[in-house]
Amino acid sequence: MAPFCWPSGLRPRSKKLADTTAEKLQSDSGSSATDIKEVESTTKTDDAKDKGKDAEKKDGDDKEKDKATSEAKDGEEKKDGDEKKDDDKKDGEEEKDKVKKVLAPVGSVSSAKNIYKSVVDDDGNWTWVDKYPEDAEEAAENEETATYAVLVRNMKSNDSRKKLEAHSIIIQSPLLKTVLAEVLADYPGVACELERLEFEAPFEPFVHRWAEFVKYMDKPDLDPKIKEHLVVLRDILVYEIGDSIKAFEDYVKNGVVTFGHLWMIFQPGAIIVSEYKGPMSAFELVETEYMANQCGKFLELRADCVDYGGKTFGRYQETIVISEFIGAKKINSLNVYPWVFHANPDKLAADLTKRGELWESLAGYHYKSYSGKAVTWDREGKEVQIQISGRIIVDTESFNRCSPYPIRYLNDWNAKDLERLSKFREHIGPDAKADNNGDDEGTVRLPPYHQMLARSRTRGYSLKLKKWLDFFVEYVEEVTWNTEAFDKLVLPADQKELIMAFSESQLEGSSFDDVISGKGKGIICLLSGPPGVGKTLTAEAVAESLKVPLHTLSSGELGSSPWEVERGLTSILELVARWNAILLLDECDVFLEARSNHDLERNKVVSIFLRTLEYYEGIMFMTTNRVENIDAAFQSRIHVSLEYPDLTSASRRQIWTNFLKGAYIKSALTDADIQELGELKLNGRQIKNVLKTAQLLASRRKSPLLERKFINTVLDVEKKRPGAPQMMAHYM
Repeated sequence: MAPFCWPSGLRPRSKKLADTTAEKLQSDSGSSATDIKEVESTTKTDDAKDKGKDAEKKDGDDKEKDKATSEAKDGEEKKDGDEKKDDDKKDGEEEKDKVKKVLAPVGSVSSAKNIYKSVVDDDGNWTWVDKYPEDAEEAAENEETATYAVLVRNMKSNDSRKKLEAHSIIIQSPLLKTVLAEVLADYPGVACELERLEFEAPFEPFVHRWAEFVKYMDKPDLDPKIKEHLVVLRDILVYEIGDSIKAFEDYVKNGVVTFGHLWMIFQPGAIIVSEYKGPMSAFELVETEYMANQCGKFLELRADCVDYGGKTFGRYQETIVISEFIGAKKINSLNVYPWVFHANPDKLAADLTKRGELWESLAGYHYKSYSGKAVTWDREGKEVQIQISGRIIVDTESFNRCSPYPIRYLNDWNAKDLERLSKFREHIGPDAKADNNGDDEGTVRLPPYHQMLARSRTRGYSLKLKKWLDFFVEYVEEVTWNTEAFDKLVLPADQKELIMAFSESQLEGSSFDDVISGKGKGIICLLSGPPGVGKTLTAEAVAESLKVPLHTLSSGELGSSPWEVERGLTSILELVARWNAILLLDECDVFLEARSNHDLERNKVVSIFLRTLEYYEGIMFMTTNRVENIDAAFQSRIHVSLEYPDLTSASRRQIWTNFLKGAYIKSALTDADIQELGELKLNGRQIKNVLKTAQLLASRRKSPLLERKFINTVLDVEKKRPGAPQMMAHYM
């Protein structure tokens, strides 16, 4: 019988059934078996006639030949036999060709053809054949096995204490599936609603939820049939993982664990804590996996924290590693361990939630003060901790857009997160928002659970270092404003009033606009004069008085080529406008200097600067020492131009007095001393430096007061410095 192809899903379980079914199905195919048999019968009849003629001819030839020796006769018979075999082979090939001619077209038979893997030889070679495997066994799972509550797949055990061990178990009882849906609720990777619920050794879900499983079995009102099925499953599990359960209970009781059993204490979905990349933080465990590299074996934990991506909140997965160790180790001495093993888990959760509230309030952009460790990155992208202090801007969105450092791309909330957020939204009322963008200050967005999982760091910009950094939330503080800075500014009263009027109106949102919308809406103040007369201090005092950030920028930070200047200046102006800050462009002579015919590159820089200023909408202070060289095009773009003359004796005395009041060592100087010091032709910056050095000298000599002799010592040293003021050289 010709081989037959079995349709998908109809493969027989035995060779006998295969032969019977093939005959039945083949009779219904496009090329019928009856036609094939008729072709075979006709072919055989013709072959018989041909063979008869050959035999008669052979007999005639034998009579005419002389008798030969028996050896020759035997040789002739052997030859004739070979010729007969060749004829038979040729006839078989002709028969096969005739059969092929009546087969159906390629791919036209409405059925499937099964072929089978051949036996593998010693070299590992095999192929596909038509022959049904003789040693094929009947399938182990059938209608009869489906009637059992639990199906256990066994294999030979490597454990000397067991002959067999389970490879996997299949839960078939609908009652057990209902129970396990409650016992294993929220366990990652387990879906008890599936028709085929399978667990593979070492049965981690049952080890992690064994206490819940036993507790469910102890229910007093449990249905007898459910109880029976639970007893069956329990007995199987006790035999298979009884040793693991005992080890797990022993680890929990004594607070220790071995490296090989680390997976037992880390239940997926549980809260783990670690000082990973910062202070103690909480994560939600996703999965664990034993791995190895050139440094040895380790357990890799993949866990989620809650992060802010600049617009929305979400999850971010971190990878934490526990290296292999020998013997047992205290669980809470590991670099990461389950939250429940902490010495005071409730207090830790409360502290982390409180920190998470602060972290959440920093969503969006905020002007803050900072003093402590921060994180930057080296050329290889590795984190480097540095110590900083000063004013910062917390702004994750701008960090992602403008910084050269890696962006943290967040994952969406999972189904459980959405459920928590929905319940939290219902709890706090319709007026509050959840998972909102970071621009609505004071809005509650995250439930306490997600606040506890919040990252310990936020991202932003250091105005002092002019660098994008990661800031630790615990070091972020509110800005302490110096409201007296503007009052201490040594300037004529009318100039101070004019500057403040312009600045306040701009921050409040001036409605004045150019003929072209969006053009000429900013305020540009040019402050010119010799060094140390208060130009920079003016911008700082205005920022302190208005309680807004001050971004200081020098011409060297923008580069020298036109494209560098344009790119850098555009980016800075966008950030300053977003932060509602004041921009101080210090020593801007390179941008303001008049254009010439021989320096085309610098002319491009000036042109770019002029064009960019046209559409700037904030407050900008520019300082220069060479106002006479300003390009004529700048004159029409500057709203306020102030000339700072050299300091008078009265103004210098005022500066000495202001700095002495702010000194951290109490001053012992008299009015006469200040009168004499005011006669020295020092600018404000030099006065500050002299007083700073004198305080250091007083501290070195452990003096409780800042006496005149310390200042005189500093002045004696300064007057010998090249370029010292003339009046200072003749002093004393």
